[in-house]
Amino acid sequence: METFGDRLKELRTERGLGQIQLAKELGVGKSVISLWETGKSEPTLGNLVKIALFFGVSTDYLAGLS
Repeated sequence: METFGDRLKELRTERGLGQIQLAKELGVGKSVISLWETGKSEPTLGNLVKIALFFGVSTDYLAGLS
């Protein structure tokens, strides 16, 4: 089953972005991206919306609901 972290990493790599670049775009630390991608942490609702808007996907997709 694909997790939020898997989806985030896939979207990030499809865009050719490193963790540091994505962190800057979202206004979070690089370590936060790593924690999200490894499933050790989950984004706040506000950050989930930022991620969805940045990548042009739905929050449902990111959450694994669609």
